[in-house]
Amino acid sequence: MPKGTSLSIVRRLPPSEATERWTGARHGLPKAYGRMDLIVLGVGVMIGAGIFSIAGRQAATMAGPGVILSFMVAGITSLLVAFCFAELSSAMPASGSAYTFTYVIFGEVWAWLVGWALLVEFLLAAAVVARAWSLYAAQLLADLDIRLPRPLAAVTGQAEGFDLFALLILVLLTAVVALGARIGLRTLWIIVIAKLLAVGAVIVVGATHFDQRNLSAIPVPSAPAETAADTLHSSLLGILFGQTSAFGWFGIFAASAVIAFAYIGFDVVATAAEEAEDAPRSVPRGIIRSLVITTVIYLAVAVVMVGMISYDRIDTEAPLANAFRQAGEGFMVHVINIGAVLGLTTVILVMLVGLTRVMFSMARDGLIPRSLAKINRRYHSPTRITLLIGVLAILLAEFVPVLTLESLVVIGTLSVFIAVAAGVIRMRQTMPDLPRGFRVPLSPGVPIVSIAACLWLLVNLQVITWLYFGAWMAFGVLVYLAYGRRHSVLAGLRSPAGPPTSELHGENRGRHRR
Repeated sequence: MPKGTSLSIVRRLPPSEATERWTGARHGLPKAYGRMDLIVLGVGVMIGAGIFSIAGRQAATMAGPGVILSFMVAGITSLLVAFCFAELSSAMPASGSAYTFTYVIFGEVWAWLVGWALLVEFLLAAAVVARAWSLYAAQLLADLDIRLPRPLAAVTGQAEGFDLFALLILVLLTAVVALGARIGLRTLWIIVIAKLLAVGAVIVVGATHFDQRNLSAIPVPSAPAETAADTLHSSLLGILFGQTSAFGWFGIFAASAVIAFAYIGFDVVATAAEEAEDAPRSVPRGIIRSLVITTVIYLAVAVVMVGMISYDRIDTEAPLANAFRQAGEGFMVHVINIGAVLGLTTVILVMLVGLTRVMFSMARDGLIPRSLAKINRRYHSPTRITLLIGVLAILLAEFVPVLTLESLVVIGTLSVFIAVAAGVIRMRQTMPDLPRGFRVPLSPGVPIVSIAACLWLLVNLQVITWLYFGAWMAFGVLVYLAYGRRHSVLAGLRSPAGPPTSELHGENRGRHRR
């Protein structure tokens, strides 16, 4: 065992090493993102197919017209967490995002756990969304009366089992990410603009059918129509406080817990920090502005949804599509389907980019094989790690019933959010003089409220989700003990046989600086 590995619980990465050591061609990422690019990155991952369904479903089953307040609560909650990400990313603009923040503030073991949680968040999200993309793409073709040959129809738009569409979209987008950040960025811009045009059409056309009387209906609080069949599928909140009610103020806050999941993804912007111009300032602005834009768009769609049709007449399977059909605007169904397919495409693309950058950082630190962190000289991209991630996402999407595991994405994300909020408090105490391009207002109040809000969302998750997540994290600990602890770059520095200082500070510094 190399000298120092027994102290891995207290090994911390110096702040300067987190942002300055990787400047060589082999382990350094080129600059690719401007200020507007970061906003597009955030909007691209946060606005998916859920924008066309979540407002209607929560209005019909939980909050009624109060779903508009639910979106406000969820948006404010997400903004508090975004402030925390903004401060840490401005102080440590590195591709590892929350993983790197934790490495510097709390130490290697905690960084590994956060990185492992990010792995399940991004990887599973890409697989889940690929499946959803296939379902929407198949529905779009059916609505356009485009019929696939029977052999192809049998393996497309499937919730489980082999799915051709899910395979194709993952192969395509993995290739786009592998070809470099600039190729992926151009693709993202085009799709995001097209997606926003579709959403804009929904808002404008829907507004012409707005009826203020639909907002004045006040639902009477009642027990939800469906209850959990067993303890494993009950939420922690339900177990602790018994049967909860729908509608009323509790329904509004319960809906906000679900709606907050729609905002998940803004943290991906922080993974682009190493490739961003003027990162200490541009990344915080990108995180906050993309979240504000997304919140405004979600609120606009929510107002249109509950304004077009009374909450008790909303079809929970296809809320907006059904509302437009009742309003005599059948052509909007195609716009919604196209917007959903485009929205999910950008979500997959950005999730793959985010996970590539996190695992790239973990590989540079030696916690996973360092050979994965090599930059392809032709494409200026970590091609090896990208292809590995693409293969893993395909295997998950094709051989695991991922649509039943999407809550694991949520619990992984919220765990990371708590670590980041706690990191702001800790960094203010231990590194008060570390330069920052952004500071969380009213700290430690805002980070504490952020942690409390995330805990509220966590207790709304089912017990079985907690058990799955616990098993995943336990497996991660075993992987760290078996490999990461011994191969960590920091462990090597404490060993006479460790890598030379020149390697830590970047190979080929003099040859390339991209």
